[in-house]
Amino acid sequence: MRIERLEMRHVSMPLVAPFETSFGVEQDREAIILRLDSEGVTGWGECVAGGWPGYSYETVQTAWHMIQDHLAPLILGQEVEDPSDYRQRIAHLKGHPLAKAGLELAFWDLAGRAADRSLMSMLGGQRQRVAVGVSIGIQPSRGELVEMVEAYVEMGYPRIKLKIKPGRDVADVRAVRQAFGELPLQVDANSAYSLDDAEIFDAMDDLGLLLIEQPLAEDDLVDHAKLQARLKTPLCLDESILSARHARQALEIGACRVINIKPARVSGLREAVAIHDLCWAQEVPVWCGGMLETGIGRAANLALASLPGFTLPGDISATERYYRQDIAEPAFVLEDGMIKVPQGKGLGIEVIQDALDKVTVRSTILQPGSKANRRAS
Repeated sequence: MRIERLEMRHVSMPLVAPFETSFGVEQDREAIILRLDSEGVTGWGECVAGGWPGYSYETVQTAWHMIQDHLAPLILGQEVEDPSDYRQRIAHLKGHPLAKAGLELAFWDLAGRAADRSLMSMLGGQRQRVAVGVSIGIQPSRGELVEMVEAYVEMGYPRIKLKIKPGRDVADVRAVRQAFGELPLQVDANSAYSLDDAEIFDAMDDLGLLLIEQPLAEDDLVDHAKLQARLKTPLCLDESILSARHARQALEIGACRVINIKPARVSGLREAVAIHDLCWAQEVPVWCGGMLETGIGRAANLALASLPGFTLPGDISATERYYRQDIAEPAFVLEDGMIKVPQGKGLGIEVIQDALDKVTVRSTILQPGSKANRRAS
């Protein structure tokens, strides 16, 4: 595939409701939408880096620079065989997994459309529907949290994840557990605690949680191992796992018993599959996390979650959970606690050009031998 053109769009999309985690509140979802053109075929990708460095050091600004000035020159005007070839071309560049993953996704879509294959089939997926849960941000009050959980349970979500932070943890979780006795429930701290806070997690250990996600800092594998040793509830690592190597090391030292696989966080779908395969061989449960993706990234997450090792519901959720108007169709709909995996070519979605234009903040077109052609809207 000779890469003839790369279009980058910085988008800002209003969320249905503010989403609060331990590192802040998001009112609008910023991202970079990527379009690759090769020999009459178009592939779409999504870089999920946000507007500020809360979850990751990467932002829309850093990812824009990385893609435009470092990744694009390695592919424009070149014959790139497939996503693996792309990964080899960029292997010498350090860091910036979200930027790398966004462009890799466009290559997967491009390759699938060119070969008339779905992303699910290319990844080795086995299920045409996957179980999904919903992630609930920190609410203004405990009562409002319980009401929101009730609303999502009534919508049919089979698993609920609660965001927690210091001061909004044990009492909130206990209130939800008391209101919904047998509900599959898990919590996510997004690295908000230290090992000094271990008693907080001791207090949650008898609440029947599926898992406690990323309680400590992302570089604290040893402390996670110490915390896991004192709990019967499985710890799950998210931000700590940037590669299959990190996953192997975390499992070897007992830092977790479950891994959340986000393809963007680990630099793309190829590495995500490698982590899945590692965990599958060791009978370690994995599930697919979310980054408030548009339909582009959501389609990729569904395809990934169709692999056999994804035995826990993912944070993929229906389109309406996050956006009143998405930029891709068809919308993803919750049915019996599950969402259908796209079966069309590539990602199996189509971008709605008018909707994309409305949320575009700026755009750049890159072609071989030309300077960026920028447009602000």
